[in-house]
Amino acid sequence: MLINEENQAIIKERFAPMQGEVVIQYFESSLDCPTCGEIKQLLEEVVHLSDLLSLEVTNFHIEQDKVKELGIDRVPAFNITDASRKNYGIHFYGAPSGYEFATLLEDILMVSQGESGLQDGTKESLAGLTQPVNLNVFVTPTCPYCPRAVRLAHQFAFESGLVQGAMVEATEFPEWSNEFNVYGVPKTVINDSDALSLEGAVPEPALLEKVLEAVR
Repeated sequence: MLINEENQAIIKERFAPMQGEVVIQYFESSLDCPTCGEIKQLLEEVVHLSDLLSLEVTNFHIEQDKVKELGIDRVPAFNITDASRKNYGIHFYGAPSGYEFATLLEDILMVSQGESGLQDGTKESLAGLTQPVNLNVFVTPTCPYCPRAVRLAHQFAFESGLVQGAMVEATEFPEWSNEFNVYGVPKTVINDSDALSLEGAVPEPALLEKVLEAVR
């Protein structure tokens, strides 16, 4: 058991305000994925804590249509969606361990309640986007500032169908991290461009400004 009884009780209480069904779509592989089994177990334990939660497991190499539809390009990874299986672009690459576990819980509540929690001005600006924006937030489990950066990227993704936000556990994906010169976390890389990146847990207006810059 990865989640002890005391924490199970806390999480159940945290899930009490849930309103709609939430589905975690997990992508795994039996090849070259040493953490896939443990992450699957963690997600199974989480979904057992609410009747409104369910887990769908997909083989990354076999179900390529689903993989391409959701934009998943490596494993381990999972996606947070609702009963309609709408692709909000809320992705996790690697284990949501350490401080990032709280982000997983917050995302579940956000999707269940159907509200991003962003400021009205931010919502209006995101509604005006005409080009896709990809936000990859590189993190480590011991970084206390990382959840704020991931959470904000996921809020942007939930609010706009043109935004995709992903948590990337840097130590699980060292080549990916090296590609974007990730020497400190959190680091948010926009549209796979190191020139369009932000270091640290920036406030909402700062991320919005960078997103708008990326589509100009």
